[in-house]
Amino acid sequence: MTSKSSNSDKEAVDVVLIGAGIMSATLGVLLKELSPDLKIGIYERLGVAAAESSDAWNNAGTGHSAFCELNYTPQLPDGSVSTDKAIAIAESFEVSKQFWSFLVQNKMVDSPDNFIKSIPHVSFVWGENNVDFLRKRYENLQQCELFKEMTYSEDPALLKEWMPLVMENRDPADKVAATRMTLGTDVNFGALTRMMFSKLQLKSNVSMEFNQEVRKLKKKNGLWEIKVKNELTGKKKVIEAKFVFIGAGGGSLPLLEKSDIPEGKGFGGFPVSGQWLKCTNPEVIEKHNAKVYGKASVGAPPMSVPHLDTRMIDGKKALLFGPYAGFSTRFLKNGSLMDLPLSIKLNNIRPMIAAGLDNLPLTKYLIDQVRQTPEDRLAALKEYLPSAEMKDWELETAGQRVQVIKKDAEHGGILEFGTEVVAAGDGSIAALLGASPGASTAVSIMVTLLEKCFKEEMNTKEWQNKLKHMIPSYGQALSKNPELSKKIRLQTSETLNLSVTQ
Repeated sequence: MTSKSSNSDKEAVDVVLIGAGIMSATLGVLLKELSPDLKIGIYERLGVAAAESSDAWNNAGTGHSAFCELNYTPQLPDGSVSTDKAIAIAESFEVSKQFWSFLVQNKMVDSPDNFIKSIPHVSFVWGENNVDFLRKRYENLQQCELFKEMTYSEDPALLKEWMPLVMENRDPADKVAATRMTLGTDVNFGALTRMMFSKLQLKSNVSMEFNQEVRKLKKKNGLWEIKVKNELTGKKKVIEAKFVFIGAGGGSLPLLEKSDIPEGKGFGGFPVSGQWLKCTNPEVIEKHNAKVYGKASVGAPPMSVPHLDTRMIDGKKALLFGPYAGFSTRFLKNGSLMDLPLSIKLNNIRPMIAAGLDNLPLTKYLIDQVRQTPEDRLAALKEYLPSAEMKDWELETAGQRVQVIKKDAEHGGILEFGTEVVAAGDGSIAALLGASPGASTAVSIMVTLLEKCFKEEMNTKEWQNKLKHMIPSYGQALSKNPELSKKIRLQTSETLNLSVTQ
């Protein structure tokens, strides 16, 4: 239905997706496959899709599978290494690969070569304590089928084969160790997102509008009223929807607050900005072919784990090092300096203060990062690339991340590293908050959202069968099913043109 007033329109849809990033693209495709008759409206504040956190230059693009990210296997006070989070993330990434394989097989995205490539994932440490940690991590992960193909070594000669630039001119007295998984990938989530949206828009009853700023969200007569304004023309309109997904990256928190649902009370956000050093020397770029992750500095947020990262962006090989963290009050790269101040409400000020007091090392870390000179950044790079020269590198601004702060009975408030789906009790609206490993686990996150917000439909045989068609392992734990894990990996590797041998 469409009704008009002097300068505003009114439209009705079944589903509104706010934000044109990887999360909205994934949810939109899932819903349209599960229920083809749904009328879906997608609204993006910027002029193109995937311009914020999903863009290749704004995220790590690792295909976070927990193969090399040491922050997913924390060392506990007793010295043991926890692998629960790593296993959960590895499993989630396998789910994503199954869904992407479905998209490729059904010609819903272009060639997989345009968004995913095989690239070894390497964890690299030095110093006796860190080597001991990595050895324990490797031994623990070997108990899980998803990590069986991981290789561990303390042999400098072998490590030089894995990552010649990292080992070049390194002190031979250094005690070093590394693990390697050739099953690792590099993912261009910007390219993937735009491909998904381009095909989604071709389906019936799907509309996608850019330069649309969501101003208000209000539940009225059982429906959500979403007021949007065209930032180019100034034209306003109201959209009525049965279900709303807020997938606006760092911009999700302010919109969740505007929805005024009880479940959203007490949530706050702490923005962390980032920068990369981007290699400009083709000879250096060509010599490195891996994603090499190290250990984060004390107090550093997980997204700041240093890595020397081979990337494929717009068909060209690139080499990045970082990220270097910074602080900005913006929640989005293209956001406002007032984002953080305006997000502070009576219901979340206590959790935010409590989380701040509990995370003073993080505050100190960010201050130190902001004060870094080019020489400081080069010194950090040289820990991973001893032969690095500043003339071969330039600084590139990365994306904004907003870490979740939520109420906690014991501490008053805690800082959450990861992602969080916040849904209304009636399932009519949901928001995604948080950061890494976000994009890589988008499919699992959106399936969880469907289970929260579309409970009745998810229990039907029709939706169950369709989900199993898109995600063959749906309902089963790959980490506990070696045969199924091997079978699925072979299938997805073939479909996505990925390496399958060690």
